[in-house]
Amino acid sequence: MAIKYEKLIPRFLEYAKQNTRSDENSTTIPSTERQTEFLKKLAEELMEIGLSDVKIRKVDSYLTAELPSNLDYDVPVLGLLSHVDTADFNSEDIKPKIVENYDGKSVIKLDEAGKYTLDPAVFASLKNYAGQTLITTSGDTLLGSDDKSGVSEIITAMEYLINHPEIKHGKIKIGFGPDEEIGTGATHFDVKDFGADFAYTVDGGPLGQLEYETFSAAGLKVHITGKDVHPSGAKGIMVNSMLIANEFQSMLPADEVPEKTEGREGFFLLTDETGTIDHTDMAYIIRDFERDGLEARKNKITEIVKALNDKYGADTVKIDMKDQYYNMYEIMKDHMEVVKIAEEAMKNLNIEPDEAPVRGGTDGSTISFMGLPTPNLFAGGENMHGRFEYVSEEAMEKAVDVVLEIIKLNSQKK
Repeated sequence: MAIKYEKLIPRFLEYAKQNTRSDENSTTIPSTERQTEFLKKLAEELMEIGLSDVKIRKVDSYLTAELPSNLDYDVPVLGLLSHVDTADFNSEDIKPKIVENYDGKSVIKLDEAGKYTLDPAVFASLKNYAGQTLITTSGDTLLGSDDKSGVSEIITAMEYLINHPEIKHGKIKIGFGPDEEIGTGATHFDVKDFGADFAYTVDGGPLGQLEYETFSAAGLKVHITGKDVHPSGAKGIMVNSMLIANEFQSMLPADEVPEKTEGREGFFLLTDETGTIDHTDMAYIIRDFERDGLEARKNKITEIVKALNDKYGADTVKIDMKDQYYNMYEIMKDHMEVVKIAEEAMKNLNIEPDEAPVRGGTDGSTISFMGLPTPNLFAGGENMHGRFEYVSEEAMEKAVDVVLEIIKLNSQKK
């Protein structure tokens, strides 16, 4: 019989209601004070349930804690990580809704007017949740399952072990970090201070996801300078920066966008654009599974910039392009024993591992390159980063089961 974790869902609902949205335009660590306040509340909770060495580290703003080993022999130190920030979508006044015993086929009305719905005809994943309890948004915010689900699951697993000392386990280190959604959270992660031999981020999507291959990623800012004069005398003088921005976008491969790609196909994604005749700013993310592919995409950007500057004048288009993270498989291929433990844990629980490459990235991508192999486990969320986000109570419970099973496997005497 499946274990019911009584505090799991109340814990998640409480966390979800707290606005922890990050801000890519901020220069502070964390990027928003609201993340700091949430981390402080979590620190109090970790101390209350009985974890030791609870601290918010100055160097990286991670909240870390330890559950000491209760074994009389040594095993590798296991780390569990998730992030507290939510994505760039309305996170104010989140009101989670609970749909009990969902039938797998009905349309779920999110807002009272029914403007926004979860329709199985659009979101086919809903059909997988017949008979389960779903937690959805109210239509005007995201839910925050990415990654409040992971935070809730890790804390619930730790509390379960503390309340069941008969379960043997090695030393466990947990960490909750900021700013994953803006790609900077793990940049300063102190691997040595964390003290784990291997780790998992609990930051994946639906049941069974086990991810050890991610995109390689770059971020791009485009700045276009025009020339604004009165339209009555504009001929031969005016340069409309917004039209040059349109031209920039048109020079990118039209089919290499998220909505037209899948599997191992990379893309360019325009995420933001603001402009006037005088000046336009654009923001992109660039993704490819292969490092060479990422470089080719960056070279394509450089070629476009040169062509437009040749046409409109030097420095008309300026860019700021930076690598964000790389495909963690470059590291994980030499540490597949960490993946094997997670695979065995899932199979022991009759969960089929889904090891498809993740079309995104996690803090584990960055942390793996720092010397701590860190694949990603499912946390249960679907349609993350927007108003159509939802998560299954049963999937979250199984995520806790998997974490506990990994801990049990790691505790076995070698």
